Amino acid sequence: MASLAATFGRGAMTNGWVDIKNADVILAMGGNPAENHPCGFKWTIEAKKTRNAKLVVVDPRFTRTAAVADVYAPIRPGTDIAFLNGIIRYALNTGRYHEEYVRIHTAGPYIVGEKYRFDEGLFSGFDPAKGDYDKSAWAYEPDPKTNGYQVDPTMKHPRCTLQLLKKHVDRYTPEMVERICGTPKAKFLEVAEVVTSTGNPERVGTVTYALGWTQHSVGVQIIRAAATLQLLLGNVGRPGGGVNALRGHSNIQGATDTAGTFEILTGYLATPRSELTDLQTYLKAVTPTTLNTQAWASVNYYSNYPKFMVSLLKALYGKAAANDNDWGYQWLPKTDGNHSWLYMFDDMYRGNSRRAGGTEPAPEGLMTFGFNPVAVGPNSSKMINALSKLTWLVVGENYQIETATFWKAPKEYGGPDPSRIQTEVFQLPCGGFAETDGSFTNSARQIQWKWKAIDAPGAAKTDQEVISRILLAVRELYRKEGGALPEQVLNVTWNYSNPINPDLAEVLKEVNGKAITDLKDKDGKVIRAAGQQLDGFGQLRDDGSTSCGNWIYSGVYTEAGNNAARRGTGDPTGLGMYPDWTFSWPANRRIMYNRASADAEGRPWDPTRAGIAWNGTKWVGDVPDFPPDSPPGQYGAFIMLPEGVGRLYAPVLNDGPFPEHYEATEAAIENPLHPKVTSNPVTMRFSSDKDVYGNRDQFPVVCTTYRLTEMYHYWTHHTGILNQLQPGFFIEIPEELAKEKGIANGSRARVTSARGAIEGVAMVTRRLGKMTIDGKI
Repeated sequence: MASLAATFGRGAMTNGWVDIKNADVILAMGGNPAENHPCGFKWTIEAKKTRNAKLVVVDPRFTRTAAVADVYAPIRPGTDIAFLNGIIRYALNTGRYHEEYVRIHTAGPYIVGEKYRFDEGLFSGFDPAKGDYDKSAWAYEPDPKTNGYQVDPTMKHPRCTLQLLKKHVDRYTPEMVERICGTPKAKFLEVAEVVTSTGNPERVGTVTYALGWTQHSVGVQIIRAAATLQLLLGNVGRPGGGVNALRGHSNIQGATDTAGTFEILTGYLATPRSELTDLQTYLKAVTPTTLNTQAWASVNYYSNYPKFMVSLLKALYGKAAANDNDWGYQWLPKTDGNHSWLYMFDDMYRGNSRRAGGTEPAPEGLMTFGFNPVAVGPNSSKMINALSKLTWLVVGENYQIETATFWKAPKEYGGPDPSRIQTEVFQLPCGGFAETDGSFTNSARQIQWKWKAIDAPGAAKTDQEVISRILLAVRELYRKEGGALPEQVLNVTWNYSNPINPDLAEVLKEVNGKAITDLKDKDGKVIRAAGQQLDGFGQLRDDGSTSCGNWIYSGVYTEAGNNAARRGTGDPTGLGMYPDWTFSWPANRRIMYNRASADAEGRPWDPTRAGIAWNGTKWVGDVPDFPPDSPPGQYGAFIMLPEGVGRLYAPVLNDGPFPEHYEATEAAIENPLHPKVTSNPVTMRFSSDKDVYGNRDQFPVVCTTYRLTEMYHYWTHHTGILNQLQPGFFIEIPEELAKEKGIANGSRARVTSARGAIEGVAMVTRRLGKMTIDGKI
């Protein structure tokens, strides 16, 4: 999410599942879609059948996806950046990139300031005491003539971002890729040749990835490397192109869209920090300044931040939110550090908070819905022991999960003495997804309405009813007894027809947004009467006259009805966009950044796959991802970025403006590129007695995890036929390693790390072969 937002402007799949059929090349890395996304993978097979598309798979294991690939290359886990930077180098050195696309649709011409440098694994601005970077050292070069930034349209200036990128990746030769990744040089060159064949207007390629990239400590920069490659090849914004995140389940995109992580509010608005004490200070800090230094202007759509934020506050607090109280901004929680769940569990385990120098108390209790931290955390023993230090724990689930029974963990798996645990556990039976109406937002950003199949059994209640009952009960206590910060509780809007169990269609209408007073256009004509649903986020205002629970979803539930429930199958472009099937954010757009699918005059790079085109008077095709009435040449394609163009160079990320290969924290080898800085220098390393790190002498074997079609964690633990298909935990071991360790196929084996051990059935295969890494087998 962070990497795509930093590169393109939004943290989501650029295209969609069906659109993969339009590709000439599909590069699958960091995922195994044939196994984990079989329904979506059919569009890759469709591209192979109808377009003779080439499927390239780069994976440590010969997977089901690799089995149908045209080219398969093995890779050492965690070395994807080195591999991708090698392809970038190949494209630049051979001229197999789309130069005109780079010139007009990327920040390739932008000139970077003289403070920028990279040396021995560190970018300029690194503070070793703090373990982070001063990003001002990466700023573009100011232009005093325009109050903007300097550019070189020829892209020959030694400090323009294209030339800096070329210099940065020059170390990633095919020989270095082989040394780091273990991929044979000839196989790497074969992959590079096929992938860069799309660096021209006639061909297009897509990149797909999943958790095999995102769950690395350098996951953001892995995806950045892929995004940079796709910009160079001219594959972003085009049908059959893009960087397409294959989400871990059917509503991961919906979770992130609706404030699924601590640092964002709905619609990816920034969570206020404690030092941003009022709304204007907050808006000044988060609203980007437009950078108009290219041939065309930047829309910089985030300049509308005040409209998004004020409308959200009106949705949260209703009439209580007024101009004279900053629209209720003071009632929003403020962050004063990292509040992600790993940090939260670290606080729970330590017994105090890292904030305020460790003087604040740790959380006393935890409420968790649809989340199983004991099973999914990277350090189960720490998760279990952290829960044992709580006063109370509430778990809302439709099945019993490990988190609810953490106190049963065996001692050999790090479990504490149950007799000493004082945590009171409340397990609330909740209904499953089929037991309520609602919506899923899939990887392709399509908000799809679903209908309840059956009622929840017994005493089980829907999530919204459980949460509503808790809120209403707490609110009643506040009314009777008072308490700290009462406004945050008493002023929350909860005006549903059934406040105890809100109809989710009503919630979706609230999310879409409505007019609170009559909305008028510039000529005074009423375009939305008070109380009416909005048509889209273009109607939002910052004066309190509109409310909207999630600005990017605006348009999903209009006066015409619930657009998420649409099931139209018309396909006017023939490219699989299906504009009347559900609703795709933003604005029912099927391919984001689609202005980049055409040249400066609005002519599609490939007329046979025209996402949008200027017909002389208007844009036709997909919903334009820019002001629809603007002529060609007026606005850049990447409207959410202040530059208005895609970033080859991203001076906003915490660990560097260019992707750089770093070894994992428990490094298998010294980093051949810079041995003195082997691992990511800004990676957070926890330091409790449970946070133990191994070295390569103790633990020389690299272990990864993967998912199975037949088993999906606790969702499928209660499905008999699937338990028969995958009856238990197993360990896949290459033949060579099994022989070395004396492990027979089907025998029991134990996997041990510095933090614990687990036993399972050994499955000895040939899908993981020997590799030569840094000169060693």
